[in-house]
Amino acid sequence: MPKITTIMTKQLLLSIITLALLISCSKTQQNNMFVQGEIKELKKGTLYLQKISDGALATVDSLVVNDDGKYKLAANVKSSELYFLTLNKSSENTIPFFGEAGTININTSLKHFIFQAKISGSHNQEVLDKYNKIATRFKNQNLDIIKENFEAQMAKSQEKLDALTKRSKQLIRREYLYTTNFAISNSDSEVAPYLALTKLTNANIKLLDTINNSLSDRIKASTYGKELNTFIEEIKKSKK
Repeated sequence: MPKITTIMTKQLLLSIITLALLISCSKTQQNNMFVQGEIKELKKGTLYLQKISDGALATVDSLVVNDDGKYKLAANVKSSELYFLTLNKSSENTIPFFGEAGTININTSLKHFIFQAKISGSHNQEVLDKYNKIATRFKNQNLDIIKENFEAQMAKSQEKLDALTKRSKQLIRREYLYTTNFAISNSDSEVAPYLALTKLTNANIKLLDTINNSLSDRIKASTYGKELNTFIEEIKKSKK
């Protein structure tokens, strides 16, 4: 009897170990995006991998970082979307990036967490970076107009204010057209519907329709592709 009990115990332990391995493998197979890197000067803190889900920021993975500042987080990505790498759940220490299947490297420092962030391994992030490089010019021009507008108000110059209003409208029109053309040129990237949803919500419905119609079938079936189509349908319904 003791020998039989020992054999049964060993078999039970083997079954438990096998089950644990199967569960572990299953979890690994579910994750297809791996975000890794190093945060210089970080000795202790908690990193969160987050995304917008049902209108709220949700954590999909987290890790307590100690000593060397190196980390690795993972998630299951069905469709490329905007993700956030957040340190200690602080909005001031949040790096937005386009997540997608594969390995994405994000290296930065504790002191300049956002501004020194270097992201590689995400094709969609590269596309978004190209857009932002030009879009920054529109932002800077808009800041100049705001400054001049304040000065015109102080000087009580209605003529200057009217001219600035005209310039502002022209700038918005140019930015809308640039965004539309960029989205069309990158119609096989999830960035296209993302830009439409975040930069063109107040634009003419024709621009949104143009972008939507240019999207590849793959992008139309993506999370942002579906959201854009729904958004356009809701606008059209509200105008009937």
